[in-house]
Formats: sequence, structure tokens, C-alpha cells
Amino acid sequence: MISPDRFRKIRHMLLHRQPDLTVVMDNVNKAHNLSAIIRSCDTVGIGELHAVSYRKSIYTEQDAAAGASKWTTLHLYHEMATVYKKLSDQNMQILVASSSAGCMDFRNIDYTMPTALVVGAEWDGISEAALHGADQTIAIPMFGMVESLNVSVATALILFEAQRQRSAKGMYDSLQMEPGLFHQTLFELAYPRLSRELRQEGTPYPRLDEEGRIC
Repeated sequence: MISPDRFRKIRHMLLHRQPDLTVVMDNVNKAHNLSAIIRSCDTVGIGELHAVSYRKSIYTEQDAAAGASKWTTLHLYHEMATVYKKLSDQNMQILVASSSAGCMDFRNIDYTMPTALVVGAEWDGISEAALHGADQTIAIPMFGMVESLNVSVATALILFEAQRQRSAKGMYDSLQMEPGLFHQTLFELAYPRLSRELRQEGTPYPRLDEEGRIC
């Protein structure tokens, strides 16, 4: 049985999730960067993120990095068009982080809108497929000699600007998840083994009280 304190922490996390904010990793290929991005996503309330991989070896790294957090879900794809179609169906603005000329300052974007942030690989940068489907390219202003930041650092900077804007608008003060999905996810995180058994049996999840006890 789950402890009341742990149950409250899980519930608090889900109450602050932002289902209309996500990240797409475009062929990001280093496991430590994948893990760092996943942690940043969890911190700002992102529960689901996406990764596109064109190389089998990188796909394996992404799959391994998915275990960096049991609190987020990493969806893996082999092509950008598939994830872009999914995001477009959810009416998300697609923002591609780039260092090319003509990009908008990342602080001048409205992140309170449904938003998907696309970040590129360390070796190859943003792909043409990612750029082609973007609603806007954004950049972090740079005044030194280096041309770009580490992908996980850049992602964190942009996500915390999104968090700042959403906090100012009160988007962390009320439940953003669909209530049915909230209660389903809460039960599955509180009772992972039991939830698997109930799904296999086709049995609905029981209700939980405020302490996480099964009613």
C-alpha cells in the first residue's frame, strides 16, 4: 500500500501537469542530454514528450534514457512528419529552436498557448524536416564567442520561460489535465502493479480516498 505522503506528492505533481506543453527531441543522440531534458520537462510540468530518431543506435539511447524518469512518458518516432501530424491535431504551435538568422527571441513567444518546443541534435542540429513544419523558429540571444548552448541547457532555459509565463497566468493553480485522465494516471502511478492486473482483467480502477487508500 502506498504511503499517504507519497500519494500526496504524486497527486500534487499531476495537479500541476501541463498537457498542452511538450518537447520534441530531433535526433538528440547523447544519453546524458536526453536524461537532462526529461528531468527539465518533469520540473516544469510536462508529462509527455517526443523523440525522433533516424539512427538505430540513437534510437536505442533514447529508449534507454526513457527510464531516467518514471514520471514522464517518452514517445519515440522514426520520422518528424508523424509527430508533427500528432501535434497539429492537438492545435499546438510548433517552435523550433535554432541558431540561424531571422529567428525570434525566445522570450517574445507566448508559451501560454498550446506549445511544442523542438530541439536539435548535438551533431547535426535541427533537421530540414523539423524546420519545414515549424510555425516559428526561435533563438537564445548569444553575445560571446560560442555559437550555441548545450541542447539540454538551451531546452531548460526556454522551458523555464514557459513556466514563468504560465505561472503568471495561473495555469499551475488549477487542474489542466482532463479529470478522467487525471484519476486514471493517479491510480496507475500509485498502484502500478495492481493497475496492470486490473487492465488485463478488464476491471475498472477503484476509487481512492484522500490518503491514497482504495475505497
